[in-house]
Amino acid sequence: MASTTFRCDIVSAEDEIFRGDAEMLVATGELGELGIVARHAPLITRLKPGKVVVTLPGGEQIDIAVSGGILEVQPQVVTVLADTAVRADEIDEAAVRAAKEEAERILAGRPEPMEAAEAQARMAEVMAQLQALERLRRNMKH
Repeated sequence: MASTTFRCDIVSAEDEIFRGDAEMLVATGELGELGIVARHAPLITRLKPGKVVVTLPGGEQIDIAVSGGILEVQPQVVTVLADTAVRADEIDEAAVRAAKEEAERILAGRPEPMEAAEAQARMAEVMAQLQALERLRRNMKH
């Protein structure tokens, strides 16, 4: 019988976020949501800011908020190279909410185009982290 798991590495510039066996990985690519399982066809795609969900053997799920990056599927390993990434259970909610308020304040004014682009990118990142936190809370209630 063929294996139903694959090796999964999720890394950012600062840190190794996850390394281990997974049954499934779900992420948001440029063209929409992708579900990766063992023996998926090789591919490489850019990731949008959002969450990556890793399903471990046995069904436990790990939520990771990413600010964007690259997803690479090879025969032996699936790799997420994230610009920044943080596990949902390690997110500092107060800091994320403060960053969201700061981005909203900048966008509410009349920002220069570069400043607006930075604030929008930061907003996408903090929204991904808040969504990951929300999902973590829902899962803990079950």
